[in-house]
Amino acid sequence: MNKNILIKTTEKDNVGIVANEIGMQKGTLVDFGFALLEFVPNGHKVALHDINEGQEIIRYGEVIGYADKNLKQGAWINETNILLPKPPELEYISMPETKNIEIVPLEGYTFEGYKNTDGTVGTKNVLGISTSVQCVAGTTEYVVKKIKQDLLPLYKNVDDVVALNHSYGCGVAIEAPAAIVPIRTIQNIATNPNFGGEIMVIGLGCEKLRPERIVSEDKKSGDSITYMQDESFHGFNEMVEGILKTAQVHLEKLNKRKRETCSASSLVVGMQCGGSDAFSGLTANPAAGFAADLIVRAGGSVMFSEVTEVRDAIHLLVPRTENATVAKALLQEMKWYDDYLLQGSADRSANTTPGNKKGGLSTIVEKSLGSVAKSGTSTIVDVLKPGEKIRKKGLTFAATPASDFACGTLQLAAGMNVHLFMTGRGTPYGLAMVPVIKVGSNSKLSNRWFDLIDFDAGKIATGEKTIEAMGWELFQMILDVASGKKQVACDKLGLHNDLVLFNPGPLT
Repeated sequence: MNKNILIKTTEKDNVGIVANEIGMQKGTLVDFGFALLEFVPNGHKVALHDINEGQEIIRYGEVIGYADKNLKQGAWINETNILLPKPPELEYISMPETKNIEIVPLEGYTFEGYKNTDGTVGTKNVLGISTSVQCVAGTTEYVVKKIKQDLLPLYKNVDDVVALNHSYGCGVAIEAPAAIVPIRTIQNIATNPNFGGEIMVIGLGCEKLRPERIVSEDKKSGDSITYMQDESFHGFNEMVEGILKTAQVHLEKLNKRKRETCSASSLVVGMQCGGSDAFSGLTANPAAGFAADLIVRAGGSVMFSEVTEVRDAIHLLVPRTENATVAKALLQEMKWYDDYLLQGSADRSANTTPGNKKGGLSTIVEKSLGSVAKSGTSTIVDVLKPGEKIRKKGLTFAATPASDFACGTLQLAAGMNVHLFMTGRGTPYGLAMVPVIKVGSNSKLSNRWFDLIDFDAGKIATGEKTIEAMGWELFQMILDVASGKKQVACDKLGLHNDLVLFNPGPLT
């Protein structure tokens, strides 16, 4: 690869991205016919011509900021010399006309999954033990350790047992309007396809969130719920023995599940990015977006999220909605989150991290334009509020915070059975409940973290592969991971994050 290349995404762009892994030194002559005025790190922006103070800085063909001083051709452009533009004004975005969606079907693609009686399909076979209050988290962890040690080896078809601990349940305003967000999140996590309907709940007994609210009607009177304060228990060991006996009942049922050939239409893939860099919007996210389009064509479901990372690209997303009803729902979620941030004396600019900036993302606008690439080009058919369950096949926007942990938790509640996670800076993030495929946006990271990154999309930046070729490879990897044929790095290493509920409601 020519080490003096700047990547320009559209003809309108007046900045280019340094593609050299070690950056470019002052005086380096680039293909645009000028020399750099200073050292510019890998992934960072260079002015392709003179930009005067107050003029637009354009990347992806969109304004990502304004110059706060005169910038000469060859200058390094970063967060220190860019002013943030105002976000698109929601009330002035035009409603789309209803679309007759015509999709070229993608037929014949399958994976080996676990069929459930409700029509969903699991990609793992997991015993989930939920809780109704954080007080019992220590007990749940203790019980999970005992089950893994003493029981799980006896049930060869069960992949794992996981504790679904969280920080909710008591000391909360349980009837406050915003309480519905964490409550339905906990409820819907319990119905994730990978649990096969065999969820257990450990409660304390005095909490506000009653365990009966977590499970479905048919489970309320059965053997799914254990209260630690049940007076029939004499001592902690007796409690544990009772929970282990309940676990055996569920393990027996889960052990009867076998992988069967399922259509790719049963995929529910959550798209997320974290630790993004300037290459995320050039490589990993576009490859994921191409794979997303393939899943939609195969009849499957894809969701993308992270409100503050789509807010500045909302004017590009509304025209992709199926009709005005979906468009209004999308705008409503943007408005709700604008108000939520305002209540906390913050705005969407608080999203960008030191790592984002070090990786070349100067503003939240630039980050957002690269982030939405993972949604592909398909029509947006539905919008979910935080914690809601997916309702339609096709592409859905599931409203969540951009926080990796909160977003992953909410997508888990929405019903994803495979998680696709794009990163440029690197993160060990993982979930025990669903396989998380980690996609590296640059080969420098992918090679350095060879045993943490599952898929190197950096080959797009170097010209070795096209977005289309990488998208097809990623689609095939999703099928292999969903089938259990390929194990993702975070599962091999046992790197799994805690669930993090989004709770916009008051604590008492």
